[in-house]
Amino acid sequence: MLLPKGNWRAGRARPVFLLAAAALLLCGGVALVSAPSSPFRSTEKAFYADERTINFVRPGLEIKIRGVDIAQDGTVRVSYTLRDPRGLPLDREGITTPGTVATSFVIATIPRDSAYYNSYTTRVQTSPITGQRATQAGADAGGTFTKTADGDYVYQMATKLPSGFDRSATHSVLAYGSRNLSEFSLGTNYDDDVFTWVPAGGAVTKVRDVVKTATCNGCHSNMGFHGGSRRSMEGCIMCHQPQTTDPDTGNTVDMTVMTHKIHMGAELPSVVGGKDYCIIGNAQSEHCYGAVEFVAGPNNCAMCHKADATGAAKPAQADAHLKNPSRAACGSCHDNINFASGQGHGAANLPQADDSRCSTCHIPQGETEFDASIVGSHVNTALAPSLPGIKFELLGVDDGVAGRRPRVTFSIKNKAGNVVPPNQMNSFSFVLAGPTADYATYRSEAAIQTSQDLGGGRYAYTFTQPIPAEAKGSFTIGMEGYKNFDLLAGTTRQVTVRDAGMNVTRTFSVDGSPVVQRRSSVSLEKCNSCHGFLSLHGFNRNTIEQCVLCHNPNTTDTARRAANLNPPESIHMATMIHRIHTGNLQTRDFTIYGFGNTPHNYNKAGYPGILQNCSQCHINNSQQLPVKDGLLPVVDPRGYNTNPGPETAACTGCHATKAAAAHAAINSNAIGESCATCHGNNSEFAVDKVHAQ
Repeated sequence: MLLPKGNWRAGRARPVFLLAAAALLLCGGVALVSAPSSPFRSTEKAFYADERTINFVRPGLEIKIRGVDIAQDGTVRVSYTLRDPRGLPLDREGITTPGTVATSFVIATIPRDSAYYNSYTTRVQTSPITGQRATQAGADAGGTFTKTADGDYVYQMATKLPSGFDRSATHSVLAYGSRNLSEFSLGTNYDDDVFTWVPAGGAVTKVRDVVKTATCNGCHSNMGFHGGSRRSMEGCIMCHQPQTTDPDTGNTVDMTVMTHKIHMGAELPSVVGGKDYCIIGNAQSEHCYGAVEFVAGPNNCAMCHKADATGAAKPAQADAHLKNPSRAACGSCHDNINFASGQGHGAANLPQADDSRCSTCHIPQGETEFDASIVGSHVNTALAPSLPGIKFELLGVDDGVAGRRPRVTFSIKNKAGNVVPPNQMNSFSFVLAGPTADYATYRSEAAIQTSQDLGGGRYAYTFTQPIPAEAKGSFTIGMEGYKNFDLLAGTTRQVTVRDAGMNVTRTFSVDGSPVVQRRSSVSLEKCNSCHGFLSLHGFNRNTIEQCVLCHNPNTTDTARRAANLNPPESIHMATMIHRIHTGNLQTRDFTIYGFGNTPHNYNKAGYPGILQNCSQCHINNSQQLPVKDGLLPVVDPRGYNTNPGPETAACTGCHATKAAAAHAAINSNAIGESCATCHGNNSEFAVDKVHAQ
């Protein structure tokens, strides 16, 4: 059988769980046979462990609170279970099952006169910086554990609830824990659970349920803070509420205020004014967020507040941000407003002594964009409801043959179905790129004034340059453009907005061979789970299919970079995107020069999710090696390898050290790359396996 790692010498006592496992093997191994399907995901280390290790260790952790009893003297007893993903019991002491399980508990209530939790389990924190003391919500300390059955426990809190506590109010207990399996190379397993009830009996009618965990994980992959064991929004809000303050900075860590400030980050008025936003946490660790850029836009409330969600994804208070505006919530982003004096609070500088009249002016939605309503004051101009809208349709491609000039038939309409002539667009172009095996070159041509009216809302455009005579395979044409529109025209709030169309593409064969679409490596849906509405280059580019037409292996920023700043930087899609998302982890400067010779530096960019979780962005297992045949080497003048193969370019986009570049160079030559020998699917160091958590 497989023994745990460690120095298990002859004559040394074995843990009870070894003896128990051996007994099961002798009596019959049926109980240890793995189920047909793995309960683990490919992003977890346990997914790759051999069957014997899985059967022996039973990795994973599931905590479930079964009930809570509060005695007359205020003593709190929590009944809970520890299980593995297949429902088998775990021993918290690590005697009969591998790995000790550390668990902690928080109990809090939502008072009748509050919408927020207030914790009974607290601690007093004294700042070594300011000398200030603050009472903070936290876990119970000094309680006792009692085992009632295998995997079943009762935790009696040291904290006693005060005499006369409100038994008719909503109460919640949070249990969070970790199971350390690092000695088996299976990392640490985490879980938490929240149990909510009314001690006096009856249904829970008052809750705090504004944002769902699944919504947060759209960007954050799998939330895990304070070491990894706090994993649900339901648990986080029990401590992160108005009761808790950081005495070092004086900042509240109330979820409403803290989360808004973190996501507003670099655009906080206080940060723009030169003051960073910081919180000092455990062991005096400093966490500053003044460089954070919320890629969906700080005015995009709906990214987190899913008022239109359905089913389990819909919070009970999904419209809380619309119906219950407050000084704390609004002032967390608009932190240049002084509600006491009124300075900065509208044109009239109105003071606001409390929150009772906030909803009088700030109703959920008004009649126009940019009014004082919650929706109106947070309009994303690119998606303003009153925009006429631009809808492209690419009807066909004629003469799409090597050596000839392709002729594109198309239409442009607004969302009402009315025709928009090309010459009324402010920007309108076609992009031709090929071959789809791996785009090697592209050409963009403006078509505003040179499109032919065919009648009936149909137009045609003929490229000025032919497809190269030696071209083979399939090519793609994409449409892009926008029309300027004045929102609130004729008013003092008038603003000109680019009303852009969603890109459309058409792929065709230039040599009579079967049409082959370009590979799909990522999906727009996955991009927009963080970005909300991905639109770049003046809103012109808003689909992956359009982006990759230009961002090919041969493209650099040389056309926008001043000669004295050479060498240029690669803007190959895979290389560029990996480098942007690992910006704050890069060992080299990463600056791209764009339109107007404007530098865009990504050295402080950071990915909010689990960086090793490649499938957070990738689809079709496109992160796996080897890559598809026929992909081109990449022009990367500023890289350690200036002309790396496609596998090297993608991987060293994240693994940007000189050592990684040298490793890749050693395993590449004129014949090709041998990366898949070690990192191929099912290999010892397969991509998903080495990135697993």
